[in-house]
Amino acid sequence: MIETTAMMLQYASSYKHDNDQAEMRVWMKDFNKDVHKRYITLLAIAIWLILWQVASIVINSNILIASPIQVVTTLAKLIFEKSFWFSISSSFLKISLGFILAVVTGVLLSLGAYHNVFLKEFFTVAMRVIKSIPVASFVILALLWVRARNLSILISFLMVLPIIYTNVLKGVESADQGLLEMAAVFHMSGLRKLKFIYLPAVMPYFVSACSVGLGFCWKSGIAAEVIGLPNNSIGEQLYEAKLYLMTKEMFAWTVVIIGISVVFEKLILLLINKLNYALTKEMLER
Repeated sequence: MIETTAMMLQYASSYKHDNDQAEMRVWMKDFNKDVHKRYITLLAIAIWLILWQVASIVINSNILIASPIQVVTTLAKLIFEKSFWFSISSSFLKISLGFILAVVTGVLLSLGAYHNVFLKEFFTVAMRVIKSIPVASFVILALLWVRARNLSILISFLMVLPIIYTNVLKGVESADQGLLEMAAVFHMSGLRKLKFIYLPAVMPYFVSACSVGLGFCWKSGIAAEVIGLPNNSIGEQLYEAKLYLMTKEMFAWTVVIIGISVVFEKLILLLINKLNYALTKEMLER
């Protein structure tokens, strides 16, 4: 009996050791893939910077194109100016507000469309019209309705709304009908169906919509500011740089826009993925 118990303990220890080694190999494989991907990304960025530098040397005109070194130098000067941070904070808050409003509204409209055929057709027509109208036309029309300082909120909202609505509606409609039938048989509450059936179906579509929408949000929001020229905004800074042929400042502000857009997208998607992971973990535990 003692020998049998010892053999079982030895087998269990060996199995755990082998399992730990397998998990370590998988982790190392994923880690190496991530490092390789980052290396390729950095290499691609470096090549583009070199091409940019070569183009600036060949063209040899500070008005037409600024070199990467000049842009970095200009950016280093701008960060010590109060107007730089005022402009960034103002544009960031307004465009972010437009995005959040679009997400909330898009989700609510898609849920209404899912439960009512008329609402689905009604909202779908509106979304198609919004998607087909150029940003510049929207900006000019919107100036008749809102003040310039709130223009980027409205434009960001309108550009992101159709993306969120369409993707979330597709996600809800893709929910497993078999699971829904089982939920009806076992009289599962609406909240539990939302949590364990609809949300897992919607999340991939929602993440994709947010990823695309964040890019549109920033491009359209800044474009609105360039036309509307609200005080203390990135759009105003870009317009003034263009007006006075300050190419280095234009490039520097463009780099700032790209940087903020990328960081904001990463943070939002990280938050969504964490929520999705927590939801999936809770489902597996149950």
